[in-house]
Amino acid sequence: MRLDGRRIAVGLCGFTAFVNLYMPQALLPMLAQDFRVGAAEISTIITASTLAIAMTAPFTGALADVLGRKRVITAAMIAVIVPTVLVAFAESVPALIVGRFVQGLLLPPIFAVVVAYIGDEWPPAEVPGIVGLYVAGASLGGFAGRFVTGVLADLVGWRGAFLAVAAMTLATAAAVAWLLPREHKFVRSEGLLASLRQMLRHLRNRQLLATYAVGFGVLFNFIATFTYVSFHLAAPPYGFSPTLLGAIFVTYLVGTVGAPMAGWAINRFGRRAFAIATIGVWMCGALALLAPQLPMIIAGLTLCAGCGMLCQAISTGYVTATAGQGRSSAVGLYVTAFYVGGAFGAFLPGLTWNAGGWPATVLMIVAMLAVMALIVAVAWRRPSV
Repeated sequence: MRLDGRRIAVGLCGFTAFVNLYMPQALLPMLAQDFRVGAAEISTIITASTLAIAMTAPFTGALADVLGRKRVITAAMIAVIVPTVLVAFAESVPALIVGRFVQGLLLPPIFAVVVAYIGDEWPPAEVPGIVGLYVAGASLGGFAGRFVTGVLADLVGWRGAFLAVAAMTLATAAAVAWLLPREHKFVRSEGLLASLRQMLRHLRNRQLLATYAVGFGVLFNFIATFTYVSFHLAAPPYGFSPTLLGAIFVTYLVGTVGAPMAGWAINRFGRRAFAIATIGVWMCGALALLAPQLPMIIAGLTLCAGCGMLCQAISTGYVTATAGQGRSSAVGLYVTAFYVGGAFGAFLPGLTWNAGGWPATVLMIVAMLAVMALIVAVAWRRPSV
């Protein structure tokens, strides 16, 4: 795929959103120790941002249907720098939660709107590949948000690590403002109320509802896996430091390589068949996390990361293909379902962790994957679209 300014900007949008979203994840054990709280309590800083995203995503999509794509994207990328800096100077868990909540409010205008931009500005046959490029940028951002912060936390402390994320965000915001052209094929909504009415029509579309349910499961499993594996590996017999915990997220890079291939695979095998096969491999990766050997755990995380990114590319592309009009609001609703899943993925596995430890958490992940496969098999259309 030939790279140009638009494609680079799309990848940077995914990178910026996810480097901010996941910047504390590898540092949760360190933060829990510094603030003298438990795993479930410190994980609320993940829940806070995901809930904020879920609350605002459909409305930012509706707003972008009125104001236009690039204007909303670039404004949000600049604004998110402020709460990122505030999180770096937080003195208590409640202050962390507030800062993370504000971060979450500002992320949907970046990633929900850029997916709608893709659906508008590229030919339908190219959309899955471009969405895959966005997901690749998101996976790289998710990796950087964990690995870079993990390394910097050992060197300069977690506050310095978060300030580094703010600096990265400033740089990527400037690049997107320069590289991303103003939209050309965007049809402005008649008004916010008209866009909201379009949103209600999306909620009567069974294909979209099924895709929203799959999106819920994708982030539920991502958050559950990569949040609680940090506590699993920080405890004996592994005893991982923040740098080592950040290093396990190198597994995210398999998504950076694999997600852009989603378009080819969908055209070759069909969207539904490819999604079910991807979820099946994901289940195998989750079960591998139960092994005591570290290489098996890393292999399992690699499969989980790669299949999760593929599944995200498949389902996100399906939203843009299914929603003929009001793509921003359709994607916004998908993002809401996605991040409601993430909020539950941070909270509910904490209960299973407290009740049955890591094995109970993994079994919850496998059960959610089985539900996702059933939804795809029953509710998605047979033809590749």
